[in-house]
Amino acid sequence: MRDALGFAPPELQEKSDMRHPRIGPVLLAAVALAVLAAYVVPRGFEARSVLATADDPARIAERALDEKFNAALATREIDAALAAKDADLAKSFVDLAAARQVALDSALTAKVDAAAAAAASTQHAMQSFAMGFVSGEPNDMASLAGTTLGDLFVFGDIRDAAREGSRLALGEQADTMILGLACVGLAITAGTYVTLGAEAPARIGLSLAKAARKTGRLSADLAASVGRMLRGAVDWGPLKTAVKGMSIAEPALAIRAARDSVKVERAGGLVHLMRDVGRVQAEAGTQAALDGLAVAATPREMSRVAKLAEKEGGKTRAILKVVGRGAIMLTAATVDLGVWIVCALITLLGLVASLKSATERATWRVLQYRKARCRRREMQRYAALAARG
Repeated sequence: MRDALGFAPPELQEKSDMRHPRIGPVLLAAVALAVLAAYVVPRGFEARSVLATADDPARIAERALDEKFNAALATREIDAALAAKDADLAKSFVDLAAARQVALDSALTAKVDAAAAAAASTQHAMQSFAMGFVSGEPNDMASLAGTTLGDLFVFGDIRDAAREGSRLALGEQADTMILGLACVGLAITAGTYVTLGAEAPARIGLSLAKAARKTGRLSADLAASVGRMLRGAVDWGPLKTAVKGMSIAEPALAIRAARDSVKVERAGGLVHLMRDVGRVQAEAGTQAALDGLAVAATPREMSRVAKLAEKEGGKTRAILKVVGRGAIMLTAATVDLGVWIVCALITLLGLVASLKSATERATWRVLQYRKARCRRREMQRYAALAARG
């Protein structure tokens, strides 16, 4: 019901005001969401920037090291490496500390330098070279040189193929992965000669893969991938027949057996993986390549280790020791990063919605106030007219 001027009575207007939602709770929600957004949104943007670097192992490793690497950790790892007579790893930690401007005790760095000099001595190098040539199990540059030389002259691959082939022929437990890698190595070695060394990284990678397999430093997942590649690249039927009579004294038979059993055109994935292993060795050293084979779970991850080695060089071993797979992959942390991004989006949407609602209600209040003021003026005018009446 309205009066003569078309205005609702005051009591009806009060009831209309009471039916409209109040602005206080919405403003309170907006303030709370604004405080939450101040905490969540920066972390959401940081998470987004981290995910944007997912294809850069060096930046992933750098962020992981920011959280873990310090002088105490470096000192502890260097002492452990020296106790294990692993001067290469100790030197890697010294280099990493220097690159990250982490101060180390001068006496400790002097011990590392002395250990590295002893490891590089002529006598030690000759012993390592001979051990690598005979056993095919490299653990430093000198032994890798011996292993690679033996493989380049097909001695190493024939030795491994003959040993595993003999076991296979006698019905004993044979490592078919070593046998397959040796045969692929024989085929690749011929390609290395033909291409004047273009396949040398793959050749070195095969030698390191065999060494990692023999010493248990090839990760189970990567070993499964290599096994699948070998099954596609090696014709096992003719190979098993050929290796029964294979011996080190018959290199021509071994090379012919490898050529007949290995389908090089189907070994592209394996050769690419071995090139990545060779790249790691060239940039960061033999032990870094073996560490990469222990850490990587897939050929793609080995490729990321190669990218890391190209960027970090001698520091690669220390990085892999401290961070592990976290140096090359956003693993479980990816889920946490995604949660931060989702929380930031939800908080921003909630803040925008609450501000929109608060703005609408504040606008309504202002309009109602203006209407009420206009109504009072009209009532006063009406009362004045009635008094003159």
